[in-house]
Amino acid sequence: MSGSRTVRKLAVAVSLLPLLAACGTEAASHSAGDGKAPAGSAGQLDVPANAGADLKKQYLMENAIASCMKKQGFAYTPDPPMDPASSWAHDGADYELTKKFRQKYGFGYSAAVVYPDDPQVPGSKAATKPSANAEYVATLTPAQKTAYDKALGGPPDPKVGEKDWSGCMGTADKKAYGSASAQERSATAASRNQANAQALNGDQKLVGLAQSYASCLKRDGIPVTTTQPTSIGEMVKLQAAMSAPVGARGSGAAAEGTSEEPMSKEEALPLLTKEIDLAMKDLECGKDFRAAYFPKFLKAPGTTGAG
Repeated sequence: MSGSRTVRKLAVAVSLLPLLAACGTEAASHSAGDGKAPAGSAGQLDVPANAGADLKKQYLMENAIASCMKKQGFAYTPDPPMDPASSWAHDGADYELTKKFRQKYGFGYSAAVVYPDDPQVPGSKAATKPSANAEYVATLTPAQKTAYDKALGGPPDPKVGEKDWSGCMGTADKKAYGSASAQERSATAASRNQANAQALNGDQKLVGLAQSYASCLKRDGIPVTTTQPTSIGEMVKLQAAMSAPVGARGSGAAAEGTSEEPMSKEEALPLLTKEIDLAMKDLECGKDFRAAYFPKFLKAPGTTGAG
């Protein structure tokens, strides 16, 4: 719901869903093999019966990449895509689930240090284990990896006039999304999502609830930098992320090239306590707003998630 998520997810993630899905696949694949397929790599994912149109296409694309890579002599384990809509459950779409999460983890920043073995926390050691494809690619020789990367392919480079993904990603993209180029789909989706965002920001009920949300935050001493319906829902979370010490954001958070070390659990605990307090105040202040916002966001033409 905001510059971080609503605008990013509504105007970017949703608009570039096919590209982002493939990009995520590429990132996972290029991190792990020795030519021997890991167990189950020849299998295909079963598409959930209740999956929406976009999610089905992501499943189709993963399966198509696996089939194509097998023909090229490489293993590829299709990665079950996450339903974009479900990703919002712990970010306010489901009040009770969000409350349960925030009461223990806050926004999930310092919690990655306090609970390093908890897979529920983004950035924790348990949540950042390498994928099957990452482990596979890691066993390849340099020559094999070069061949693997070429077979897998990558995103189009507009600077040289490319409009489609290359390699097996390109083959799978066409199978899942049809003949329109990735560039064309991106432009169409961006235009659609801009219209969706404008409609949400012009919704008078949401505008009024956003104003009430902002007033509540101010009473709690929390800075308000926007009252736009598509931005306010994640405004506080984004502020918390910007102000959190680098070392408090999980096991590998210290920026490369800096001397900052990851925090200890003892150092992160008081930060988590403050973060929980801030996250709960934000949740309660925005309860009525989110209850009205998410249903409208999720029903916006072409959207698959919410912010």
